[in-house]
Amino acid sequence: MKLVLFTLWSLLHITSQNPLNHWTLKHNGDWTSGPVFPALFPLSRDVWDESDIFWRINGEKIQSTGNIHVVELHESNGGGNYSCHSKDGALLNHTKVLLHECFSLNYNGKFHCSWTWDPSRVGKVVFIKVWRPSDNHHDLHCSGDSSGQQWTCRSSWGNISCSVDLGGNRVSCIDKQHCPYAEEVQFIRITVFVANRFLLENYSKHFYLSEIVKPGKVQISKVNRTAIEWMYPSSWDSPHSYFPLTFQIAQFGRTTVCDVVKPNRIVTVNCTENCSSKIKRNTRTVCFRAKDALSNSEWSEWSPERAIKQRKKRKRKEAGSEQRKGGERVRDCAKVRFDVWHPRQHPEEWE
Repeated sequence: MKLVLFTLWSLLHITSQNPLNHWTLKHNGDWTSGPVFPALFPLSRDVWDESDIFWRINGEKIQSTGNIHVVELHESNGGGNYSCHSKDGALLNHTKVLLHECFSLNYNGKFHCSWTWDPSRVGKVVFIKVWRPSDNHHDLHCSGDSSGQQWTCRSSWGNISCSVDLGGNRVSCIDKQHCPYAEEVQFIRITVFVANRFLLENYSKHFYLSEIVKPGKVQISKVNRTAIEWMYPSSWDSPHSYFPLTFQIAQFGRTTVCDVVKPNRIVTVNCTENCSSKIKRNTRTVCFRAKDALSNSEWSEWSPERAIKQRKKRKRKEAGSEQRKGGERVRDCAKVRFDVWHPRQHPEEWE
C-alpha cells in the first residue's frame, strides 16, 4: 500500500492577524485509471472550541467541523488548500497538503520522486533519508556531500544513494544491493527534509518497487495497413519471459492524439517476443501503452500516435477511361462475330 505522511516543525514562532501555519508542496501528476490506495491525514487546530470551527477546501465549505479534519489522500487527488475558520467566518489557519509522485522504469533498483513547488514559495532540500526498514533501528547511517546534492544511506538491508537535480524538485535514487530477480522483502521508505525560511518540512513515503514501476513508452517497430509489430521498451528488464508486460492497443479511424482513450476502444494483448496485432480496415491511428503483467502498478504513457498510410484510390477519370476502353473491346468482339456468322445471312442452316 502506498502511504503519504506529513510532518512539520516550526523553528520560530510567528504570529500575525491571519497566521500562516505552513506551506507544503503540491502534486504534479495526472489522473490514472485503476485502484488507488488511500491514506488518512489529520489536520488540527487546537486553540478554539470544536463547535466554533468549520473547514473549507479550496474555498468551498465542507461538512467537517471541529479542530481536526481527516483528509483522505490518494495518489493523484486529495491535495489542495485546507483552511479552518471561526464561527463568524474569520480565517484561523490553513495549509496546503502534499501529494508527490515516485516511479521506477524497471526493477534494477533505480527510482525517482518528484514534486512541484507552490508558485508563492520555493524550498531547498537539506537532507534525505532513504532506507529499507528493519528490526535494528540503529543500523541506518546517512550522509551527504559538501554540495548538498548527493546523499547515501547504508544499512543491513540496503545501500541507497540519492541525488537532487539542479531544479530542486526531483530526487533520483538507486539501491545498489537490490536484486531484481529476488522477492522484495522490505519496502523502501524515503524522507525528504525541506527548508523554507523559518520552516523545516518533512515529507515521507514508502513503497515497494513493484507498486511504483512504470514502463517506458512502447516502441513500434513495423506498421502497415494489415498488421503492426512492436517491441518492449528499451529500459525494461530482461528476459521478458521473467518480466512480462501487458499491452493495450487502441485503433482509430481518424488522425488523433493518444492522450484520452475510451475503454471500449482498447484491446489487451500479452506477449513476450514477436509482438504483433492485426490492423482493422480503415484504421488511421494506433496507440500503445504497457504495464507490468504481474503487479498492480501504473500503465506507461501512451506511445506517440502512429499514423497508417491508406491505399490511394484511383482517380475517377482514369477509372471511367478504362471502362470506355473495355466497352469498345466488347463491341468489337460482337462485330467480329456478326461478320463471321449470323442466322439471317445463312437461312439454310435453319431448315
